[in-house]
Amino acid sequence: MNGVSTLLIVVGLFLAGGVYSFAKQGLPRGVVVLLGVASGLCLLAGVLRLE
Repeated sequence: MNGVSTLLIVVGLFLAGGVYSFAKQGLPRGVVVLLGVASGLCLLAGVLRLE
């Protein structure tokens, strides 16, 4: 695991926590979906860089 993939995975998990938090706070669905997409892309990029 190199530093960039680790960083992308950590950022993705951080954003996923933000999705959960924002959804519980009742923020608009568009914000939650956008944050979820960003989280998924960061996680995907981090996992793909592992190979």
